[in-house]
Amino acid sequence: MANYDRAKDLKAFDDTKAGVKGLVDSGIVHIPEIFVTPALTKNEFSAKNLDPDSNVVNVQIPVIDLKGMNGDDFRRRRIVEEVGEACKTWGFFQVVNHSVPQHVMDEMISGVKSFNEQSSEKKMEFYSRDNLKKVKFNSNFDLYSSKAANWRDSLTCVMAPNPPTKDELPEACREELLQYSEHVRKLGHTIFELLAEALGLKPNHLLDMDCAKGQFIISHYYPPCPEPNKTLGITKHTDPDFFTILLQDQIGGLQINHQNQWIDIHPVTGALVINLGDLLQASISSRSDLLFMF
Repeated sequence: MANYDRAKDLKAFDDTKAGVKGLVDSGIVHIPEIFVTPALTKNEFSAKNLDPDSNVVNVQIPVIDLKGMNGDDFRRRRIVEEVGEACKTWGFFQVVNHSVPQHVMDEMISGVKSFNEQSSEKKMEFYSRDNLKKVKFNSNFDLYSSKAANWRDSLTCVMAPNPPTKDELPEACREELLQYSEHVRKLGHTIFELLAEALGLKPNHLLDMDCAKGQFIISHYYPPCPEPNKTLGITKHTDPDFFTILLQDQIGGLQINHQNQWIDIHPVTGALVINLGDLLQASISSRSDLLFMF
């Protein structure tokens, strides 16, 4: 530890342009010191809704069914009420029957996996820390400023208002990105309408303010970790946006902090997680891996 030069090790890792997956492929059995999270305790991994001695066993964020939303005024009002209550109580909810086909979501997850599991040489073509790039791959956007690096690699694609050309997107997940983006953008507009109505506003109020103007997709990939008790895939945070539409794989691992307790968000087949961001926090009393962010 006495010879540990963090700045040097960070640069050495970054210069490989291979990300965390590159470390795994090299056959390491111990994670580099830059990934060790200080003061990490077992409580960071212990969600109360998994504790058999807890009074909140099986607590789960609301799952809101959007079926029939546009065909019945009473049904829509009921959905708006559920959205408003979920925002006030949790800041999170899941939606089902949201019109994004299951095969589109499955193909998106597979596309992200294909991108990350291709050769490092292919991924290096997109490796960058230039925030002006529309499409970039790297590991930890805050690598040089965070206290500890997280065990994940990320592909970020800015999809609006000035989307990349088709050829600028990675071939390994190009069609999947375009297809998923189109479907989820429509859902995003629907969520903005429901949020506006929950606030007592006209459905188009937030859309007319250009709240949906900027959109980007962040695809997180978490390779198997040889020492998972020493690091995290992603540290606790809030999102600096209006809201995030999150697609989980069926492995799980997503947690939220609710009333000072960590709660697991169990994957629900066909569901997408809606996470309110900082820009809506002042409007709706609320709190606190593939992400579609507005």
